[in-house]
Amino acid sequence: MVSSLETTGPKPKPPEQMLESNIVITDEEGEEEENDTPIEEVRLTVPITDDPSQPVLTFRTWFLGMASCVVLAFVNQFFGYRSNQLMVSSVVAQIVTLPIGKLMATTLPTRKFRLLGTNWSGTLNPGPFNMKEHVLITIFANTGAGGVYATNIITIVKAFYHRDLNPAAAMLLTQTTQLLGYGWAGMFRKFLVDSPYMWWPSNLVQVSLFRALHEKEEKREGRQTRLRFFLIVFFTSFVYYIIPGYLFPSISSLSFVCWIWKRSVTAQQIGSGLHGLGIGSFGLDWSTVAGFLGSPLAVPFFAIANFFGGFLVFFYIILPIFYWSNAYEANKFPFYTAKTFDHTGQRYNITRILNQKTFDIDLPAYEDYSKLYLSVMFALIYGLSFGTLTATISHVALFDGKFIWGMWKKVTSATKDKFGDVHTRMMKKNYKEVPQWWFVAVLVVSFVLALYACEGFNKQLQLPWWGLLLACAIAFTFTLPIGVILATTNQQMGLNVITELIIGYLYPGKPLANVTFKTYGYMSMSQALYFVGDFKLGHYMKIPPRSMFLVQLVATMVASTVCFGTTWWLLSSIENICNTDKLPKSSPWTCPGDEVFYNASIIWGVIGPGRMFTSKGVYPGMNWFFLIGFLAPVPVWFLARKFPEKKWIKQIHIPLIFSATSAMPMAKAVHYWSWVVVGVIFNYYIFRKYKGWWARHNYILSAGLDAGTTIMGVLVYFAFQNNNISFPNWWGSENTDHCPLAQCPTERGIVAGSGKGGRDGGDGRFGGRGGRFGGGGGGGRFGGGCGRFVSLRYKLLGGLAVRRKEVKTTGKNEEHHFGRRMNLLGQGSKQTLLEHNMRDLLIDSEIPFKMPQGLVRGTTYQCVCKIRW
Repeated sequence: MVSSLETTGPKPKPPEQMLESNIVITDEEGEEEENDTPIEEVRLTVPITDDPSQPVLTFRTWFLGMASCVVLAFVNQFFGYRSNQLMVSSVVAQIVTLPIGKLMATTLPTRKFRLLGTNWSGTLNPGPFNMKEHVLITIFANTGAGGVYATNIITIVKAFYHRDLNPAAAMLLTQTTQLLGYGWAGMFRKFLVDSPYMWWPSNLVQVSLFRALHEKEEKREGRQTRLRFFLIVFFTSFVYYIIPGYLFPSISSLSFVCWIWKRSVTAQQIGSGLHGLGIGSFGLDWSTVAGFLGSPLAVPFFAIANFFGGFLVFFYIILPIFYWSNAYEANKFPFYTAKTFDHTGQRYNITRILNQKTFDIDLPAYEDYSKLYLSVMFALIYGLSFGTLTATISHVALFDGKFIWGMWKKVTSATKDKFGDVHTRMMKKNYKEVPQWWFVAVLVVSFVLALYACEGFNKQLQLPWWGLLLACAIAFTFTLPIGVILATTNQQMGLNVITELIIGYLYPGKPLANVTFKTYGYMSMSQALYFVGDFKLGHYMKIPPRSMFLVQLVATMVASTVCFGTTWWLLSSIENICNTDKLPKSSPWTCPGDEVFYNASIIWGVIGPGRMFTSKGVYPGMNWFFLIGFLAPVPVWFLARKFPEKKWIKQIHIPLIFSATSAMPMAKAVHYWSWVVVGVIFNYYIFRKYKGWWARHNYILSAGLDAGTTIMGVLVYFAFQNNNISFPNWWGSENTDHCPLAQCPTERGIVAGSGKGGRDGGDGRFGGRGGRFGGGGGGGRFGGGCGRFVSLRYKLLGGLAVRRKEVKTTGKNEEHHFGRRMNLLGQGSKQTLLEHNMRDLLIDSEIPFKMPQGLVRGTTYQCVCKIRW
């Protein structure tokens, strides 16, 4: 066993000198080693110890791993179709399986047995439950919890398009989209796993947690063990989450500006953390901090700074300029939304332009209706996503190209065994590598089966063979550059937009081909990076590579099968699933995530980018971001070479700056502000001022907060939300930031609905999540969305009014009107005030009302409709 060393180590050498290390530490065999890892966070977190004799693929590993994988895959897939979605992360299994594993180690028989007819012998209990078993169990659980992206295709085909799909084609689709990327992941192991500069920050959280749970520490006076610290954080987070998760949801987004200016649209657009610029907003909830952007404690400070810089430039300079200058008719639409609209500012009615028989665009209907409009925020996000991809290629080529080429030469040279740091050398010394032909076999088999799924079964998926080849080529091309960025910054760029764009141009009018191409192109790259990321965790934890490969392969196949089976069962057994028009009002089977996927298939597959991002559409200007993104790293690279002594210039990371909006619109301003503040405190201030504390506790703190929040979230769901048990209604019980006017369009006379709620527009009384009378519900009985606040006041003579009318009553409850007709009837006595969220109100609109009871027959009254804006 190699000696343990947990110090900061010597000052790291330049990259060109790090590949072959000097020698200072002696192991049991007399060979000297040095903790020469160039990344300080890795030196402070990952020990250089290993015991190759520890059993790995034990009965406990297979039993607990498979059980975790199956349970998490089923639970997350099952609840993903419900209106109140539940996501159980692998950290739950990681915590739960530890005591079970130790229990199995004390209760299972230790005697060896031989399998009949073979020479293989083994035991159910090879000894104490060890850390390596626990790592592989967590890999099983993480694979199951991740879900299968391709099940979205199955859902929209059967539940939205109401078409038949061969179950064999669906099964092959789910398996091949998950496995295809594993094939070429093996080609990039040398770059993304063996290289010490590819350090995968998120893995350090797992390393710290495993060490805290398994390593024994001597108790020192005035110093807590890491396990004790984790348990304190875990239970504190667990207990605290009942407050934002059930008792006081509003604490997740506190927007002080809205509380001060309750009736100002502009002020609430500036202050709202959920629907506006979020100035002055913050969330006292770990799920607000880490729910959309990941834990900031696992992200290095330079990445946080770049990410925040991009957010500031986009959100507080570019976006306000575009919005308040009314670029792309921005004032017609809400400030912050991902919905689609027509030229009048109303929700885009897809059914008006879709040929229901061919599922292709009806061009005459499209020309007669409207082009597709987006909020300016959403349009710019698309533009920046274009720039992110070209910036990634340019940045990696300029800043990392020479080093990657040098690594390639090292890999292929005779001295490749000396390549890397101490962890790489230990892995090569103690364990056999995975043969390259294993990866090639997975690639060939997966591709052949994927080709059969696309071209066979009467071409139900619409994607031709050349589309599959192109999708794989795109994914392969971007795996290394995006992998380099992910491995060094903990931020991943997706390929969903660029794949939709490419196939939308090449093969328009085919929505299923569009989403199938996107899934193969996007998920194969994502799965490849997931694979090598887990290999890097095994690299740090000294897991035999062949055992890691086997566990990942089996877990992926099992999780894909379970997710497919759950999806097919639900779609076949629940009548009208996903169809909110036909479902009972109390039905939870609304499929919120799949509706977004379906809309994307219509927008990109039916309307297509040719009618959005060319002169035929509204947003051809977004294409300039391709060029801007490609050129933007060049001046930074030039300055870094011109002024090598200015180390901060090399820290400017253009792809990160461009990708700052990648989590939008799901992530809001309050999530960004909360994430950045926490990240700066821990990974800048504490890292520099209290490095010893940071080294022992930072990643364990992150794991404890994640675990406590997740487990309490599961309990709250099953105990309260799933049983429709609501906390007594009060101001803080609304899951909103109390900024209902933040979603108001600012162009006079335009009100854009921004969601699909229940009978009255969603969670709020008449307008959804945005508050009692407004917000993000939309589509309800009174229109939802933003609307105008309208007061109907019945008075006897006098009173300031926008509209006045004198009527002579007959004593009956007759109806009278102002201007153009509207769908609002109010009735009440004198001085009664009725407030409604009116979607279609214009200044000259007609407001019908019924005369109050008790008026004197034949008397003339002055009726007042008072409108406050």
